[in-house]
Amino acid sequence: MTPAHHYPDFRFKTYAPLAFRYFRELFGIKPDDYLYSICNEPLIELTNPGASSSWFYLTSDDEFIIKTVTPKEAEFLQKLLPGYYMNLNQNPRTLLPKFYGLYCVQCAGINIRLVVMNNVLPRAMKMHYKYDLKGSTYKRRASRKERTKGSPTFKDLDFQEMMSEGLFFDPETHSALMKTLQRDCRVLESFKIMDYSLLLGVHVVERGLRERGGRGDSKRQKVLYSTALESIQGDGKAAKPVPDDDTLGGIPAKHKEEKLLIFLGIIDILQSYRFIKKVEHSWKALVHDGDTISVHRPSFYADRFLKFMGGTVFKKTHPLRGSSRRKRTSLHAQRSASQELLSTPTEPQKERKTQSLASLDSPDMSCGGQPDVVPSSADLGEVCSALTLSSSCSSASRSDASSESRGERRTSSATLVLGAATPPSRDPSSAPSSDSELDVYL
Repeated sequence: MTPAHHYPDFRFKTYAPLAFRYFRELFGIKPDDYLYSICNEPLIELTNPGASSSWFYLTSDDEFIIKTVTPKEAEFLQKLLPGYYMNLNQNPRTLLPKFYGLYCVQCAGINIRLVVMNNVLPRAMKMHYKYDLKGSTYKRRASRKERTKGSPTFKDLDFQEMMSEGLFFDPETHSALMKTLQRDCRVLESFKIMDYSLLLGVHVVERGLRERGGRGDSKRQKVLYSTALESIQGDGKAAKPVPDDDTLGGIPAKHKEEKLLIFLGIIDILQSYRFIKKVEHSWKALVHDGDTISVHRPSFYADRFLKFMGGTVFKKTHPLRGSSRRKRTSLHAQRSASQELLSTPTEPQKERKTQSLASLDSPDMSCGGQPDVVPSSADLGEVCSALTLSSSCSSASRSDASSESRGERRTSSATLVLGAATPPSRDPSSAPSSDSELDVYL
């Protein structure tokens, strides 16, 4: 039931109202705001750069995109709703399109089916480059007619020529972005969906500041998880609005030292690998390389899509300065630890040294105030068979009486007699050992 109007009779039909109402509540869209965005002011018509005959409209508040779909696509979306519902329950942060409603307008015998989705590229932020990327190369170049437009949409081969180095992100952002893409591609593969694209908008920060006179438009989208940055930030809560935030949820990136803001989302997911698509792939594969054409089986399409995004489009910066600083810090820590280890003797070493000094000071092992010496040459043969020298010293060669008195600085160790019950006796009346006798230290 509608208010009085002068338009011809028509019928307005809504599909799965309860399911789409749940989706809108999940993303924080109130019913009044939803109706106000779509019906309060005239819609803005957008050009269609793709090969489909769909029409695109944008709401005046930049929140929603309204797209016309074919009967097959509308039917496929209804079949997709249970799996789509499960995926959004488990992961509301996704780069997949977010559907808020599916409708049909019947007028004068014509049925027009409409789907309401999230807006990937905010109109308040000028996109200096736009790309529609699939990961294929066959006929993936913008046409001459498209290039003459004020804001053309380029394709895969154009990206490889214009931005051959790729777009660089910090490691954390790059990891979050690639994980989100991998998860979304596996979901699409499980639904047997292919021929989807990544819509990529690139805003050059310095050029944007010059065009706006140094001040940006701080208008922010109100729908939760609607911005590119929120879509890859993990499982936390939605990001709170930041005062004077001019990024509008764009992902920071770099290209040739230029600071960029990236806006992106996966589009055109209502293409299943049906019989018609299989015939199209087989026909094109007869003329061209089957791996380069767009239409392909879902598993191969997802792998090629991810390979192109991770190897050509999105790349990771390597923080050389930070890593070298960490390396120097770790080397300094290792060096100080090794010095401490060398300078501080362990407890077993201290215990063995104490035992050695104690054995040297014992009356049985002392030899008239001199270090351990080898007996004279007459008794050398019979003593060596029972003599075993153990433990070590590497610093001193001889020791005098003064070093004997300072036992804590003595480094020689005792000589243990293993074969005899008592040490070899010495004649107390004999003279002290001469210099020709050899002091043995091991």
